[in-house]
Amino acid sequence: MPDEFPDLDAFRNWKPEAQQRALELLRERQSSTWRAFYCHDPACDGSPHEGWEWNHARADQRPPPWTDDWLTLLLSGGRGSGKTRAGAEITHRVSDRVDRIVLVAATGPDLRDTMVEGVSGILATSPPGKRPLWEPSKKKLTWPNGCIAQGFSAEEPDRLRGPNSGFAWADEPAHFPLAQQVWDNMLFGLRMKDGIKPKVVATSTPKPTRFVKDLVADPSTVVHRVSTYANLDNLADTFKAVILDRYEGTRLGRQELHGEILEDVEGALWTWDMFQWVDEPPPLERIVVGVDPAGTANPKSDETGIITIGIDRAKNLYVLDDSSGRYSPETWGRKVNNCYTDFLADRIVPERNYGEDMVTFVLQNAGYTGASIKPVQSRRGKAIRAEPIVTLYEKGKVFHVGQRGDLALLEEELTTWVPGQGDSPNRLDALVHAATDLAKQLMPAHVADPQRLLSGRRVPENRHLRVVG
Repeated sequence: MPDEFPDLDAFRNWKPEAQQRALELLRERQSSTWRAFYCHDPACDGSPHEGWEWNHARADQRPPPWTDDWLTLLLSGGRGSGKTRAGAEITHRVSDRVDRIVLVAATGPDLRDTMVEGVSGILATSPPGKRPLWEPSKKKLTWPNGCIAQGFSAEEPDRLRGPNSGFAWADEPAHFPLAQQVWDNMLFGLRMKDGIKPKVVATSTPKPTRFVKDLVADPSTVVHRVSTYANLDNLADTFKAVILDRYEGTRLGRQELHGEILEDVEGALWTWDMFQWVDEPPPLERIVVGVDPAGTANPKSDETGIITIGIDRAKNLYVLDDSSGRYSPETWGRKVNNCYTDFLADRIVPERNYGEDMVTFVLQNAGYTGASIKPVQSRRGKAIRAEPIVTLYEKGKVFHVGQRGDLALLEEELTTWVPGQGDSPNRLDALVHAATDLAKQLMPAHVADPQRLLSGRRVPENRHLRVVG
């Protein structure tokens, strides 16, 4: 069907249904803001040029030649780098060449809100005349040519066992809880022989998990690293201000802005794959604020660690907030009080290595009127105190609340501090104090050593007991 109608006589000879469809398509194109994404230059940087006076695809958003010997294209990108747009555009192009497509998101809402209905999703990027019919209840898209894309949630990997497909788009697979199981089942379905070679496009901010490292190392995987900075012209000023300010200059920024896979620091107690995120915590039974006060108040002082954590009925811990910073005693006292009030906390757990009276005085002087302050004395080394909390992370009993990046400085300190090296980990200490107070019943029991009890420690008097030599 032509884009224009230079020969009206020929148009009059068309069947009525063809005339009607042509007029509908013409009206759609005239009213559409759609712009083609891929220009004819494979090395284009996406900037406007002759014939393409709008921002369009960069080289890193293009797939390799489909006939090449690759299976997976991993667009490993920072936030806002345009990887979702690339995934949607590639899916549109493939819909002309295969009958069945599989779409996989972390959750059902992610499939709907990002991959399909999002501002860079399939519906928003549909060319005129090629917008698929979206049936949310069935998680199904049907293009005018009959191609069908079936959506799946990574929360239910077994549902991927049955469907055949010639192409799959997986969004954020690095963050699928059951990534390897989902991936294996998805690949089992790539068995359609008709049309082009079956391929997978994965769009994801990376995470240093075993699944991601194995995927990158696979010789059939092509990796395109996509930086947030390459897409700044297409991002809102508010997004640039919030995201860049949050991550710029941090180790985590290499992952969240530049799409790099961070390697774990040798000797660090925490690793990146220990972190689990939830948008909101369940009802919490207790909430405490852990505090690791700085010993001095000057520009070179350590930071004061202030971490708020809650525990639910299932004995899972939820890290709610990190208000740490370099403060004067009056300021950190006020910050702690604000956390206590804002989160309806039950207790403040400060470290008292600089004196219990000092900690209590600072908090009360800053306006604290709560009933419970329980200072802790750090007699044992930091690593020994931290190990039980690391174990809870390993068992999946600790969750970070909010959006990824809200606790970036805490996570960076946890994953980079090596016992016996570097500066004092104030955020880590505050987290350990709060988590220990909440989760004592979850930690391994310690067997008392009678010799230690009798060597200088006070033994409660009991006239019914005597020491047997």
